[in-house]
Amino acid sequence: MKIEQKTLRIGAAVILFACALRFLSSGMAQDMTALFLDPSLSSILLYAGTGRVSVSPPPETDVPQSTTLPPQTSTPPAFTAEDAALVPVTNYPGGSIDIPAMLVAPLRWDLTAPEPTVLILHSHTCESYENTEGYIPSGSYRTRDENYNMVSIGKHLAQCLESRGIGVIHDTTVHDYPSYNDAYKLSRETAQRYLEQYPTISLVLDIHRDAYEDSSGKQLSSTVSIDGVTSSKLMIVAGTNGYDEGHPHWRENLSVAVKLHAVLEKSYPGLCRSLAIRSSAFNQDLSPGALLIEVGTAGDTRQQALAAAEFLADGIAQLALGSQ
Repeated sequence: MKIEQKTLRIGAAVILFACALRFLSSGMAQDMTALFLDPSLSSILLYAGTGRVSVSPPPETDVPQSTTLPPQTSTPPAFTAEDAALVPVTNYPGGSIDIPAMLVAPLRWDLTAPEPTVLILHSHTCESYENTEGYIPSGSYRTRDENYNMVSIGKHLAQCLESRGIGVIHDTTVHDYPSYNDAYKLSRETAQRYLEQYPTISLVLDIHRDAYEDSSGKQLSSTVSIDGVTSSKLMIVAGTNGYDEGHPHWRENLSVAVKLHAVLEKSYPGLCRSLAIRSSAFNQDLSPGALLIEVGTAGDTRQQALAAAEFLADGIAQLALGSQ
């Protein structure tokens, strides 16, 4: 380092120090404290003394962080046949189903493996909630803006899962526009592509929001208060394809569904609506761990749905190492 350069830097530091003493003698200590805490002044002092430049880290992105999830547990849960009382079933299409037996059957997977183990997608991508945020609608309770439709819910769910050590792929493809009727056909192609590329995927979640209205046509809300937080309710949907052999995984899927429902109700009573068993397949024949989950209803707000996504992430995390 040249003598002249060092002398200039030291001189600059002395001048700044003299200015500081003048401020202090004027009774402006509070202002002086704020001055020295200013990042730009710190950079000047660093350069004056050493010749090095301070580079500020990039600002954090505006990502909602989970504040409600408890720590990850390392012991897989164990269920009893009596826990089946936590899992009421609706839309039962017939057939022979033993819910207690499916609940106590061990679940053999590890969602905490290094590779992606969870796939989140949205057959009805454009579904949205009560418009309290001023989004631009593309239909009744629908928007193509992924900051407000189901993509935003899937994104938050993925973040909550990843914070718990679970590898997630979140697909944001719009499957229901311009053709709503082709939504499941297109989402099937999406799921198949990921399952072929990542054979480690054990859980496929098709995240929707439900809708039902009163006699006047007003969309109803479906919420619950949990620890002072107003959350949308969840409804897990398991497809059977009429118990057809063309859907070889419906028993495994339903076994996962009842376990997840039971875990959620144990931790957050009232969070789940009755588990829906449907005669359609909903592409769940593609994987032995595939579920459709309705996060709230059109009458809920998106913030309420985001809260439900956090609780859902906790339930999945409790099952991350399977069950005993």
